[in-house]
Amino acid sequence: MQVILLQRVAKLGQMGEVVNVKDGYARNFLLPQGKALRANEGNIKSFEAKKAQLEVHNLETRKEAEAVGAKLDGQTFVIIRSASDSGALYGSVTTRDAAEVATEGGFTVHRGQVVLDKPIKDLGIHSVSVILHPEVTVRINLNVARSVEEAELQASGKSIKELAAEAEAAADFEIAELFDDLGGAAQDE
Repeated sequence: MQVILLQRVAKLGQMGEVVNVKDGYARNFLLPQGKALRANEGNIKSFEAKKAQLEVHNLETRKEAEAVGAKLDGQTFVIIRSASDSGALYGSVTTRDAAEVATEGGFTVHRGQVVLDKPIKDLGIHSVSVILHPEVTVRINLNVARSVEEAELQASGKSIKELAAEAEAAADFEIAELFDDLGGAAQDE
């Protein structure tokens, strides 16, 4: 099916281009979302009449998105979740969680705007993309931790796994010292 793009669509084309797409993609995504029109004579004439208006609207929304993106880019948000001692989450952090924490931070972000490169299933700091406009994408950081204190440690650069390994090594050392002391006491008698 041929469609006229009403806005830039990633991996498809720019506003105003007539492109061929699969029927299902057009019917189920592009047309209902208002991202495209069927490419027939009436719609082409209608688009040409509205083209200047659409370009002005696109430019305004892009400027707004760039202003918000300048503030949002590089922000770090803390998400508290329960996890095992090894750092694996009981569940995962979703796009909805990322959108909610960004909204609580004073930004208007919808879950459809958040793009996870891979599922977040462990503790740590994870980088996530937020698409504010088809031409404006920013990165935010999600600091996933079991508590606020853990989040502060992670933000300072320490990994929860490293801290757990250090604590285990310290405990092993104390046990070894205790047995050495007991062994020395048995030899004295």
